[in-house]
Amino acid sequence: MNNWLIQKKFQLPIEYTTVAADWKQRGYSCNSFTDPPGREWRDFIHPCDELVTVVDGQLQLIIQGQPWILEPGDEIFIPRGAIHTVKNIYTTTTYWFYGYCFD
Repeated sequence: MNNWLIQKKFQLPIEYTTVAADWKQRGYSCNSFTDPPGREWRDFIHPCDELVTVVDGQLQLIIQGQPWILEPGDEIFIPRGAIHTVKNIYTTTTYWFYGYCFD
């Protein structure tokens, strides 16, 4: 088992400036995304590490076959080259941040 998920890494309410500053210090970009209920992004692979944090709603991530549920404030690490799927499993829109490592 790995330690990719940090529950409640960021305090509510989640502020873009707080997350962006934290991630920048760690060498990551910070962008926002909004997904309607049921939206699924399947089997992505990136050539760099990625971070994801839920701002409002709920996401299910499957990373290398391992399922994870993210709540607001949670942060998950997706290693470069890992096959991953992201799905909004919330009843309404989910708003989330993602960032890629500056390699």
